[in-house]
Amino acid sequence: MLATLLTFAVQAAEEEVEPSKTPFYVLGGAAAAWAVVLFAVGMRSATFPGSPGAQRGVIAISVLLVVAAMASAVLTA
Repeated sequence: MLATLLTFAVQAAEEEVEPSKTPFYVLGGAAAAWAVVLFAVGMRSATFPGSPGAQRGVIAISVLLVVAAMASAVLTA
């Protein structure tokens, strides 16, 4: 009986635990939602974004979301 329990404990310790993919789902969803928001705002305004500073901000947020989603995909694979 004790040998069976020890064998089970060793096997349980040796099994790999798959990392959670929740960060990828959240960050990927945020990137997709950001794309939809940009589309909606861009379709309503012919001058979107209004200034070079706003353009840099939109680009920075977009790059940050995509890089974060990609990194979480690689780290949870």
